[in-house]
Amino acid sequence: MAGIFDVPKPRIICSMLSQNINKPVCFVGRVEKVHPSGKTFTVCDGEGKTATVELNDPLDEELSGVVEVIGMVSNKGVIMATTYNMLREDKGVPFDLELYTEALKVIHDFPQHYPFQVAASG
Repeated sequence: MAGIFDVPKPRIICSMLSQNINKPVCFVGRVEKVHPSGKTFTVCDGEGKTATVELNDPLDEELSGVVEVIGMVSNKGVIMATTYNMLREDKGVPFDLELYTEALKVIHDFPQHYPFQVAASG
């Protein structure tokens, strides 16, 4: 069976979570709150909506700013993270989450012009 890194993953925002239940996804958002246990955190997308991310293991570093999460969406709409990556914003140019969200909407509205969901050959 192919791993989560070997299959196409749509980039989504909170409003798309329910359409991607039990599917691998890529989610970019700003960290809002980290649970004291370090096993869950909430992220806010460019529309101001919040998603919950659950980790297999507690965080071993401070988490803040914008993160990219790759994982599966659970039946409850929680992103079960396989991995995450903090996006650096220390070069003086902040990540424009609102613009990113608008770009995602265009990509999802016009898939015929943005065919990123190409199946892996094998």
